[in-house]
Amino acid sequence: MKLQQVLSQVRRAIDDYHMIQDGDRIAVGVSGGKDSLTLLCALNALKRFYPHPFSLHAVTVDLGFENLDLGKIESFCRQLQVPCTIVHTDIAAVIFEERKESNPCALCAKMRKGALNDLVRDLGCNKVAYAHHRDDVVETMLLSLIYEGRFHVFSPVTYLDRTGLTVIRPLLYMKEADVIGFVNKNGLPVVKSPCPADGHTRRESVKQLLRQLNREAPGVTERMFTAIRNNGMNGWGIAKEEDHGQSGIS
Repeated sequence: MKLQQVLSQVRRAIDDYHMIQDGDRIAVGVSGGKDSLTLLCALNALKRFYPHPFSLHAVTVDLGFENLDLGKIESFCRQLQVPCTIVHTDIAAVIFEERKESNPCALCAKMRKGALNDLVRDLGCNKVAYAHHRDDVVETMLLSLIYEGRFHVFSPVTYLDRTGLTVIRPLLYMKEADVIGFVNKNGLPVVKSPCPADGHTRRESVKQLLRQLNREAPGVTERMFTAIRNNGMNGWGIAKEEDHGQSGIS
């Protein structure tokens, strides 16, 4: 996938859900994975011509794994001329050594987001961009349905009362396959996750389930995503055109 195609999908999501207004200071959560690197590339390119000026700052939470190569992230940000800040934590040690969590993902996510939000506020940013794509949306809905017994999915835009930050998700129209294609075509420096739980989670099980469903009934993921959008659940209803001016989007 070419950058122009990525930008088309990212801009449509941003415009549909009023994600960016004039003067926004946006922190991009960069883990070094394929999704976050794609998001950083897209927003950096969009910044050059988007009618509502905004600034970017890459932020990375170092969980404390010894074999994580953070130098690749810093080098990539320098190449893009995007400022980068890394916050070092001992989250990995707390979860895997002190607490020895059997299901570490929920606690890790909570601690990681806490560290990230603190850093974002310290940097003076008012928004933080997460790299959730379309497949993440559908997987999250299925995880909630299967393991919690409810229909729930994160919103395209989420205001965090406790921090005063707004979370935006500009990749939500992109398929994971398109993200992979973009990364491979452009040789982005993906940093492999050293987490011992990587690939052995409930989310991975749901990924496998979706692959099986799509083999048996092609287009299942697209139809589920469409259902989420059409139901307007959790802020997924697209705003009317006349509302754009109220949010700074035209």
